[in-house]
Amino acid sequence: MMPPQSGPAQYTMSEASNAPPSQPPAVTDFKVRVLLVDDQLIIIEAVRRMLADQIDIEFHYVTDSTYAEATAERVAPTVILQDLVMPEIDGFSLIQYYRRNPKLRQVPVIILSAKEDPKMKAHGFEVGANDYMVKLPDQLELLARLRYHAAGYISRLQRDEAFALLRESQKQLADANVELQRLTALDGLTGIANRRRFDAVMAQEWQRGQREQRPLSLLMCDVDCFKLYNDSNGHPAGDMCLQKTAAVLTEHLKRPADLAARYGGEEFALVLPETDLAGALAVAHACRAQLELLAIAHAGAPSGKVTMSIGVASMVPQAGFGPEDLVARADRALYAAKSGGRNCVCQDDGLSN
Repeated sequence: MMPPQSGPAQYTMSEASNAPPSQPPAVTDFKVRVLLVDDQLIIIEAVRRMLADQIDIEFHYVTDSTYAEATAERVAPTVILQDLVMPEIDGFSLIQYYRRNPKLRQVPVIILSAKEDPKMKAHGFEVGANDYMVKLPDQLELLARLRYHAAGYISRLQRDEAFALLRESQKQLADANVELQRLTALDGLTGIANRRRFDAVMAQEWQRGQREQRPLSLLMCDVDCFKLYNDSNGHPAGDMCLQKTAAVLTEHLKRPADLAARYGGEEFALVLPETDLAGALAVAHACRAQLELLAIAHAGAPSGKVTMSIGVASMVPQAGFGPEDLVARADRALYAAKSGGRNCVCQDDGLSN
């Protein structure tokens, strides 16, 4: 950055305004916005006259070199005309300041020098200038060079803006796809995973369990006598019952990989990776007991409350078997629980717990 400024800035906007803008103009518009940095008012007036009748060119200037960088940030020029010999800070140093400033780094700089000097010209290009002209240049040549450099800079800005918009659009699309996938994986009534998500997770965890030789457990849960409850209390009450059951199951998920899913109708499933049979049975008993403790009245049930039966199965995935084998075992255990009087937990060998 430039040294701290002291004293008032000798700064003037174009004839369209007498005060600096509160914000820089839009950088990607098509207007050529020229900033002349020169301490000689006679040069400033001569350049102003050359540009005065060009409707596509907006002219700004600053005479105090200590304010040049700040002025450039406010004006957002598309090309800078830079004098070399100035009090306080010389033109070469100013060009280096511009090139270190992220807001000005790419702005084309045309040196306006009092003489044609190969060494000065070479040094100007070395510190970051884009062009070199001896003042005062011919009007046609000045206009051509200003438009040429400004057009290249504006094209670069528009390209960068287009890429930024494309990246933002791609991000929004990716976010929308993630949200869509999330929504298509959820059960609309209970808010937990649906059958499609269940099948995908079972396949994934089966492969992981087989690879790592770790147990995979499955709980199949069924709300007892749910049809009678739904018929007696109506569908809204039935929906609420299923939502409360899903909440009970979800509450007992202990690890990120655990999954609660609505398997279908009043049947639910809990997928418990890296959980052995003893751990799965503990979760099953806790879920069954908590639903019973809710004491949801159910006149058609033997206990007078909403309860559920749970079948538990656990396997270390092996070649020659698949997720469907674990589902079949948990289903058999669930059938045993229903046949054994409901409101209980059975494991896949048919032993009641």
